[in-house]
Amino acid sequence: MSNSISLTALSKSYQINKTLFHAVDRVNLTIKKGDFVSIIGKSGSGKSTLLNLMSGIDQPTSGQVIVNDVDISQMESSLLDAWRGHNIGLVFQFFQLIPTLTVLENILLAMDFCKVIPAKDRVNRARSLLDKVGIIDKADQFPSILSGGEKQRVAIARALANDPPIILADEPTGNLDSVTAKAIFDLFTELNAQGKTIILVSHDSDCHKYSNQTIDISDGKIRSNIKSVEVTHCA
Repeated sequence: MSNSISLTALSKSYQINKTLFHAVDRVNLTIKKGDFVSIIGKSGSGKSTLLNLMSGIDQPTSGQVIVNDVDISQMESSLLDAWRGHNIGLVFQFFQLIPTLTVLENILLAMDFCKVIPAKDRVNRARSLLDKVGIIDKADQFPSILSGGEKQRVAIARALANDPPIILADEPTGNLDSVTAKAIFDLFTELNAQGKTIILVSHDSDCHKYSNQTIDISDGKIRSNIKSVEVTHCA
């Protein structure tokens, strides 16, 4: 089984006034195919930057990012967009849904952009994904009338649109109540059981209950990396 993600001496720095700020500082990390990884830490710890480096949204100052045997560290942005569409599903804290498109159209747009799924199959796939996340009845509605939990489910369906092997989620439950957050965690657990590699960033330490690897990051450095033999799911 090949590694999904390998980070070697990975750093990302920003110049703020006259001070060099190390958002990610010489991180070494291996995440295997099929893992469910939680990255925890306080605001400003570097966890979201780390996720952006894994997806190619950000380019490293130094170091290497290899995803499914492809070095994306210095890949041109035009190639990165196509690569990401085939390999990474992104879920954001604030959903990033297009308000002028229906729920179904938001899913279709992801498929139309990447062209991984044949055009004749896209509508059926989009509806199947919405059914999978439990909101097929909202397919023809606009995002503005959905609850926070429903919007996040749409965002997860969109992340799955092109059947990527890796799902990266940045604070996906940050704006949700505890009951809705648990439902979202349960959905990620189900996707992981189906073979998806899940990497979830959160400031909520409870997310470790759903994962088999928990990484605690502070000041851009990994402070601890705990692997569990079994995942204990919340009741």
